[in-house]
Amino acid sequence: MIEQTLTVVALDGHITYLEAQQKQACEGCNGRCGSQVFSKLFGTAKKTFPYKFESSVEIGQKVTLSLDDSHVVKHAFAVYMLPLLLSLVFAFVAAQLFMTSEGWQILAAAIGGVTGFFIAKTRVKSLKHDIKVIKIHPISIPLTQIDGD
Repeated sequence: MIEQTLTVVALDGHITYLEAQQKQACEGCNGRCGSQVFSKLFGTAKKTFPYKFESSVEIGQKVTLSLDDSHVVKHAFAVYMLPLLLSLVFAFVAAQLFMTSEGWQILAAAIGGVTGFFIAKTRVKSLKHDIKVIKIHPISIPLTQIDGD
């Protein structure tokens, strides 16, 4: 199970919009690695995640959700490996069956990669994730110091 604590940022009827807190790519190297350089280049745009809760929540409240990680390998295969495999298959078919020149083989590989991309895109859209609510954290009351304490 993959767990993440999110913050409620907006409410729209029964739909709650959650936002994850940004984590740095690597906290051990203090900005000397390539991961943090890329994160600075591409920005830190926060994304919201819609979710429908059975109980009521308030803006600012923290919620811990879990995701079943048994399907992560299937999803990763669809997104990363399918375009690569179709690219290789198309190039192999163009070379062996049709006896085409190298330029046509490269074009066939590109067409295979694009075909794999669109198949993976439609397959990922149809995937449903099993997300469970682990804990709805109570809203913390800010502590203020009263004179005389």
